[in-house]
Amino acid sequence: MSTPALATAAEGATRIILVHGTGHGGWCWYRVATLLRAAGHRVDAPDLAASGIDSRQLRDVPTFEDYTRPLLDALRALPPGERAVLVGHSFGGMSIALAAETFPEKVAAAVFVTAFLPDCTNPRSQVIEKVTVSDWMDTVTDAEHVPASVFLGPEFLRHKLYQLSPPEDYTLSQSLARVSSYYVPDLQSQTPFSEARYGAVSKVYVVCKQDQAMTEAYQHTMIAACPVAEVREIADADHMAMFSAPAELAGHLAHIANTYA
Repeated sequence: MSTPALATAAEGATRIILVHGTGHGGWCWYRVATLLRAAGHRVDAPDLAASGIDSRQLRDVPTFEDYTRPLLDALRALPPGERAVLVGHSFGGMSIALAAETFPEKVAAAVFVTAFLPDCTNPRSQVIEKVTVSDWMDTVTDAEHVPASVFLGPEFLRHKLYQLSPPEDYTLSQSLARVSSYYVPDLQSQTPFSEARYGAVSKVYVVCKQDQAMTEAYQHTMIAACPVAEVREIADADHMAMFSAPAELAGHLAHIANTYA
């Protein structure tokens, strides 16, 4: 579909909560958040636990629910009857899925931006375990850490995630990136997300066609396993669509927020 212009917020517009991926923080949304707020949208971009400027270390965040708790707390704090559009990027897709499972009545729509999209049949960890990355390059993992840790290496970021993004945003990532976890054992131990809760929430997937990590083919594989209300595409976005195509991404998110409010 064509990229919508950045729509101004509808009266009483739904809050948009932007959720970052592995090793990143709310800082990575600064371009998109600025555009959306200028158009009148109410936007939050929280740091998940042990991410961004959150003071905790990874060892203080042993479970995936602990990691996602800042998002869960933000939804819990919404006034009665208010709902939010959740936008998850990359591993942030798992966090918005957990939020939708926990508070389906508070989620107007769950938007997956080149993100992990779990289904309601398989173990929650499957979409992470099945992803095919040809070369993790200089990424460092430690399976003995609790939880198992990952630090996305600078060359991996440059060539697989940020290859179309402005160099200043890549430089920013080198100042702010942190050790994180994919929480695979913890997610393996959980029952699949439910049809009645997560499955009932409206979902939108934003495909980033130039993603070298979460490939376009894999994005469509996940979509085939978990039907969504609509699929949108950004032709020239790498994995970090908020940097490589911020105006296009903000345009889609503004339109989605007005549509699903």
